[in-house]
Amino acid sequence: MFGRKKEAPSAQETVDQQAAEAAARQEGVIGKGAPTPTRRAQEAARKRPLVPEDRKASKAAERQVIQDQRQKMRQALDTGDEKFLPLRDKGPQKRFARDFVDARFSLGEFLMFGALVFVLVSLVVPASSDYMIYVLGGFWVMFLAVFVDVFLLSRKLRKRLAEKFGEVERGTVWYGSMRSLQFRKLRLPKPQVSRGQFPS
Repeated sequence: MFGRKKEAPSAQETVDQQAAEAAARQEGVIGKGAPTPTRRAQEAARKRPLVPEDRKASKAAERQVIQDQRQKMRQALDTGDEKFLPLRDKGPQKRFARDFVDARFSLGEFLMFGALVFVLVSLVVPASSDYMIYVLGGFWVMFLAVFVDVFLLSRKLRKRLAEKFGEVERGTVWYGSMRSLQFRKLRLPKPQVSRGQFPS
């Protein structure tokens, strides 16, 4: 009559079998004549539990991975490593814009300090004083000069980007313009070129 139906191998037995065969291959024991693992065996070897057995260890490992990624990102902001930079700073056009802005002298670098001086002076000088008119006028002159400088920078940067890359990615000129308003030593990613060292 009919023979007894063989029991299907368990997942653990299949995994053990796969591990043994892999070790044997590394030692050169199994050659071309070795039987190919069945599809069921391959699927069982790849199976992983949906919920890890040790949740505490899994969370600790996940935190470590996130911490490592943040550390690499911080280092990239110092070194300019493209691989680990934030998405907003990635790309050859963004790098060109950073180098172009960092190579020039921008009036916008000192806008923050000018605003701070204006606030301090306004606290000392009475609002009803005639000198307050000159203080306020000086601040608006500085603001207008920064606006003109950023406008000229954006036009030059757009032209250089178009010459080098053919087309300008959306947001790149704005990215460079906003960078010019930051104090050079506080910019992130940190400047990788010295003043006057414009990108080719």
